[in-house]
Amino acid sequence: MKSLKGQDVLALGFMTFALFVGAGNIIFPPIVGLQSGPHVWMAALGFLITAVGLPVVTVIALAKVGGAMDSLSSPIGRTAGVLLASICYLSVGPLFATPRTATVSFEVGLAPLTGDTPLALFAYSLLYFIVVLAVSLYPGRLLDTVGRVLAPMKIVALAILGIAAFMLPMGEIGDATPAYQAAPFSQGFINGYLTMDTLGALVFGIVIVNAIRSRGVESPRLITRYAIIAGLIAGVGLALVYISLFRLGANSHDIAGAATNGAAVLHAYVQHTFGNLGSTFLALLISLACLVTAVGLTCACAEYFSRLLPLSYRSLVIILAAFSLVVSNLGLTKLIQVSVPVLTAIYPPCIVLVALSFCVGLWHSPGRVVAPVMLVSLLFGLIDALKGAELAGWMPQWLSHLPLSEQGLAWLLPSVAALAAASIYDRLLGKPVEVAV
Repeated sequence: MKSLKGQDVLALGFMTFALFVGAGNIIFPPIVGLQSGPHVWMAALGFLITAVGLPVVTVIALAKVGGAMDSLSSPIGRTAGVLLASICYLSVGPLFATPRTATVSFEVGLAPLTGDTPLALFAYSLLYFIVVLAVSLYPGRLLDTVGRVLAPMKIVALAILGIAAFMLPMGEIGDATPAYQAAPFSQGFINGYLTMDTLGALVFGIVIVNAIRSRGVESPRLITRYAIIAGLIAGVGLALVYISLFRLGANSHDIAGAATNGAAVLHAYVQHTFGNLGSTFLALLISLACLVTAVGLTCACAEYFSRLLPLSYRSLVIILAAFSLVVSNLGLTKLIQVSVPVLTAIYPPCIVLVALSFCVGLWHSPGRVVAPVMLVSLLFGLIDALKGAELAGWMPQWLSHLPLSEQGLAWLLPSVAALAAASIYDRLLGKPVEVAV
């Protein structure tokens, strides 16, 4: 029975970590650290639960069913499962997340050096997606190209930044903003939730499993075991990155006290710490982080849709890379305006799906429970989506004041209530009657 060597398992963990860490993961924690002030570690705890815990749990859930999202969604039926998976793949793939990796890496890393012009963005994104295409065309080599080459480079760059954050702090911790003074844990929890890494985990599951199979491992038990180990390695790596970036942000009040986003905090810190090489270092770090994530998303989307459409994997990689190139040139602001409401709506049912996948053995018919709870979470997620799209004026006033609505979690309590009701209903009906054919 074929198994992975220790160095292959480590490379798999590095690859999984590298797939997750994009620009958003790097620029988001510093602003939380800056704004939470003396409450930074309470905010960090909340952030780590949703930005590390949920993605790792999602990887484990997918590993148990072979890596494919449609296997995870089997309790809601094939049609609904394919629809949900397609929306997730498109949302965190060519419609938003993949193009965003190019626009974010350009605006955060390169625009300060070249100027934020359409021509500069096009030239950068063209070169960027040529590299993404070249790597994605050979998914069987991901463990070598990403796990052994790109991921270690990315880890070294992040390690330099993380060590500097602890060894070379820029000053004392400043005051917390009113929101973090009132509820630091809750604010950190919500900010971690909004990183959308759980959706990324749903997409990357098949990439991780296929990387294991590319080494000749066929045993479902070993595939699950290696995927879980990879998820845990990635989780530890993510936690270390976030902790160092929280520290960086918290101690940057003297040099970036007026910053309104994590990119500004990072720019100020790196420039102050590394001098004239600071901007170049940050540009390389952000570009490398985004590039690896874009490769993972492109491979995952092509792999999934090649099983649904009469198109080959290679054809889909070319189409996805070209489409992402076009969308990326719309600019980051427009991408966010269009896509965030969509992601806000589909995130709650995905969390419900992952959470309930560990409980399917408790019910006579999992579909009776999972499907209605996901539907309720989607309906209330749509309320948050409408608010995010600034269309709340179309809704009854009471919908804008639901419990936890201000935290973007209006779906949580209704979903728990639906879970209780559906579980009772399943218990009353008992096991489904099998009809003999």
